[in-house]
Amino acid sequence: MNKEEKDKNTNNNNNFNLKRKQKEIFSKTLIARSRRYFFDTNETNAGDYFLSITESKKLFLNDGRSIFKKHKIFLYKEDFKDFKKILSEMIKFIYDKKGKEAIINKIVNKKDINNNYEEKIKKDEDDKK
Repeated sequence: MNKEEKDKNTNNNNNFNLKRKQKEIFSKTLIARSRRYFFDTNETNAGDYFLSITESKKLFLNDGRSIFKKHKIFLYKEDFKDFKKILSEMIKFIYDKKGKEAIINKIVNKKDINNNYEEKIKKDEDDKK
């Protein structure tokens, strides 16, 4: 193993150890259809807490295998107040404009969606003739 490979391995081990030093303190999971949201309170090396939110979505590859695509954000205490204020404002805006019930919940089932879509296509084709 040459010096460059040793340095690379050392850096990878150091990064791994830094990640392992963050202690998970408290966690909650939200399962929402094809996504999962993980809310984790972690402790930094300095002993302070922060929040990490991870969105995980299962994707299927062309060969049938599946993978999980993950996105992560980190929130630190100094940003909590502003983050909460904007999140609350955005939620209120959406509820005020569209109501609290998701539109998809108002549709009886996917079969109705497909039937309506097929009827619309047929009507569009008839209109073109």
